[in-house]
Amino acid sequence: MAASHTSEAEPQFDQTAPIRRVHVLLPLPLASAYDYAVPPQSETGEMIEVGDFVAVPLGRRTVIGVVWGEGSADPDNAVADSRLRPIAQRLPVPAMAEVTRRFVEWLADYTCAAPGAVLRMTMSVPAALEPPRPRLAYTLAGPAPARMTGARQRVLAVLADGTNMALPAATIAELAAVSTAVVRGLVKHGTLHEVQLPAELPVPEPDWQKTGETLSDDQLAAASALKVKVESGGYSTTLLDGVTGAGKTEVYLEAVAAALAQGRQVLVLVPEIGLTAQWLERFERRFGTAPLAWHSDLGAARRRLTWRAVAQGRARVVVGARSALFLPYTDLGLIVVDEEHDAAFKQEDGVIYHARDMAVLRASLGEIPIVLVSATPSLESRVNVETGRYDSLHLPNRIGTAELPQIEAVDMRGEAPPGSQWLSETLITAMKETLEAGEQVLLFLNRRGYAPLTLCRTCGHRLQCPHCTAWLVEHRFHGRLQCHHCGFNLRQPEACPECEAEGTLVACGPGVERLGEEVDALFPDVPRMLIASDTVRGPEAAAEAIRQIAEGEVSLIIGTQIVAKGHHFPMLTLVGVIDADLGLQGGDLRAAERTYQMLHQVAGRAGRAQRPGRALLQTYMPEHPVMQALISGERDSFMAQERRAREFQGLPPFGRLVALIISGQNEAQVIDIARELGRAAPRQQDVEVLGPAPAPLSLLRGRFRQRLLMKCQRGTNASALARTWVDRVNVPQQVRVAIDVDPYSFL
Repeated sequence: MAASHTSEAEPQFDQTAPIRRVHVLLPLPLASAYDYAVPPQSETGEMIEVGDFVAVPLGRRTVIGVVWGEGSADPDNAVADSRLRPIAQRLPVPAMAEVTRRFVEWLADYTCAAPGAVLRMTMSVPAALEPPRPRLAYTLAGPAPARMTGARQRVLAVLADGTNMALPAATIAELAAVSTAVVRGLVKHGTLHEVQLPAELPVPEPDWQKTGETLSDDQLAAASALKVKVESGGYSTTLLDGVTGAGKTEVYLEAVAAALAQGRQVLVLVPEIGLTAQWLERFERRFGTAPLAWHSDLGAARRRLTWRAVAQGRARVVVGARSALFLPYTDLGLIVVDEEHDAAFKQEDGVIYHARDMAVLRASLGEIPIVLVSATPSLESRVNVETGRYDSLHLPNRIGTAELPQIEAVDMRGEAPPGSQWLSETLITAMKETLEAGEQVLLFLNRRGYAPLTLCRTCGHRLQCPHCTAWLVEHRFHGRLQCHHCGFNLRQPEACPECEAEGTLVACGPGVERLGEEVDALFPDVPRMLIASDTVRGPEAAAEAIRQIAEGEVSLIIGTQIVAKGHHFPMLTLVGVIDADLGLQGGDLRAAERTYQMLHQVAGRAGRAQRPGRALLQTYMPEHPVMQALISGERDSFMAQERRAREFQGLPPFGRLVALIISGQNEAQVIDIARELGRAAPRQQDVEVLGPAPAPLSLLRGRFRQRLLMKCQRGTNASALARTWVDRVNVPQQVRVAIDVDPYSFL
């Protein structure tokens, strides 16, 4: 595709001189790149090369894109030279590496996304493409002002904490809990002195020669095998499979050291950046400095500086959530995917992809090793090991003398607590014994808020989100009802909105806040902490909460999945799972596997040091294969059973699934397009199409939704088949058709 607009302001070329044209891919949901003319070097001062970031005209605006290749001179497919618009500017930033450009193309092809939409993920910080602005900071210089206020004292205390420390005004204001006007006033008085910081983010070099932790024999063997893969180079995927507390992190940090010794960059992907506080401490102990972090909570300035540090090759190690995969690495030498089984690696909006699988693709294209790490590996990764596509390393024992916790089921059919209580007598007794011994207790319930449902006792009306097919969750701490899908919230009403009866709205079911009330009544003098994503906001708050638990400042923790994985709490010896059956509800093909993984991970928080651990699972289905596998410790037998069931049904990883999600604000129009897609579905012997049917969440964020599901054999090019399928139907602009290759969510 070519841009064919001209304007009087644009330079005119000598019509007799040959014009060089290039493809420029723009970060827009476009099907292909546009052709632009390359101005003579004398006009731009620089040669334009493939991979360069350039500013180009598009309509009446200027857009930044990437030179994707040489343009076509084929008169049947290209705009005439005289109609081409010229590149306006080459931006002063390192060119996008060829492996990154190929990654964009492959990912777009696999996910049925527009290449420009994928490119946009690699250009997520447009400001980073511009030359960095000078950064001003302030340090203590002169005497304190005669008139001292509490705000001024806090500012001076912040700056007095470090020797010759210089901080930006916004940082000082945040740390001192004052406005920037207070800082400016101290500058005017002469108490603070303005200094200019380096324009680029200073990135300390990790010391890969620094001695790490003493490794066990099992750890040493696994670390040595990973180091060989890094040092020999080439593509490989290794599954590092170890029980909780086996020291997997210390093992793959040795592989990180080997990559750093070669002068190459390293990416560590984690499912949730807020869960990495203890990981960052381990990294800093091992290498003497922290890595650069990448996640959605970073401020705009930090994102800009971090993006540039990666592009310039100064960022040697990056740890981040799934979007860190799309940073502009110049010489990536190793990828690690920690907790590779975690569903949080699946991106459900925009370009729909699984970060673990795309990380494997990125490693393959870059011909580098990748390590997948888990105590409960996904069935997909296990099958890839069995078929020889992946290598495997196993750590069967915990570090030192620590042993795996004893896991027991509490049959709630015989121990159902009275009324609106949720703790069984068995669990309460175990909690008392643990707390009396000076040890910690974790109560796990993967449900935020106070109650998942509020209804009227008079008319039965249930409070539902007006924009989604979902009940409003009560958050009693804030006095509000909230939708966990779109964020809609309102104050807790005093009367039923349907029948207007007052005092008849009641909470149904437990959330962590309601569980906290019950715990307070039973153990009023025990210091406790509630941890959920809506009570612990941001990495800093999460880090502080984890520190308090690890140092024993609280004895009883109530939490959701945010505390289920990756943490080491030496004094935690009892885990109580309040509703172990919760994840088994619904028709998700991975429901049993996910429930096993979650419960195994949370049980693994207990007994990680010298004291033995115990986990109690409150369940109404103690005979369920998931509960039996957890109690017996027969993980491999359970996964083998899951494998046989999926293979018999031709489900992933033994078959392919592609979901089409049709959505729009006009319900009738959405249904019509879904039916058209149903009629246009592939008619092949090895392909089965289910639907259309309303999605379980048939209304989401104000859009009505229908779903179709295509099932085909493993060897089928499901992406190409889905793309051809959708192209058969003329979809109006008001309707969106999302293609989810290898779906994880069926809502």
